[in-house]
Amino acid sequence: MPALQKHNNDSLVSIKVGSVPLTGHLAIPTRPQGIVLFVHGSGSSRRSPRNRYVAQTLQEDGLATLLFDLLTLEEERIDQQTRHLRFDIGLLTNRLIGATDWILQNPATRQLPIGYFGASTGSAAALMAAVARPDDVRAIVSRGGRPDLAGAVLTRINAPTLLIVGGHDVPVITLNQKACQYIPAEKHLEIVPGATHLFEEAGALEQVATLASQWFQKYLI
Repeated sequence: MPALQKHNNDSLVSIKVGSVPLTGHLAIPTRPQGIVLFVHGSGSSRRSPRNRYVAQTLQEDGLATLLFDLLTLEEERIDQQTRHLRFDIGLLTNRLIGATDWILQNPATRQLPIGYFGASTGSAAALMAAVARPDDVRAIVSRGGRPDLAGAVLTRINAPTLLIVGGHDVPVITLNQKACQYIPAEKHLEIVPGATHLFEEAGALEQVATLASQWFQKYLI
């Protein structure tokens, strides 16, 4: 995977969702044109190296980013044993909605157009939260996502949606193709040739970052 660089504009923040505190990394470049909230996949966290790499690309292109944990430390410990919270799309969606509201109330970010970047199961939460906040979420990008887990909500999405899937991730390609048929908003399915589910192949993650940046710049800026 490409090397990550440290940016001084990255700050650790605490996001209250009801009574639940979630930890996040908020990065705001000079004169940001929008902000992208990252919704990590099952078993991952705000430290996901793939999401961090994509976030770095977006920051370099003038977008603020928020990478945050969908679960508390205690919930993560439970989930490592039971593996049920990572698939609780309703819970993850509520956490993302709470983080979105936090962004809308934060003086440094409340004026910025909002986008979502979801990975794996986090993509379903991103799609569902976008329906819950239709006036606030301007664009969605999904990487190796499970949009099928959003169910009937797919028919209510009005934010332009980009679905990115690896060319060798055959089961997920099929799920994304079917989901794409139900999304009424502008949408596009991009298949990255030669890439598997985690986009670990040379150049694959760079393609994801470039595609995501182009999509967000088109619809957020």
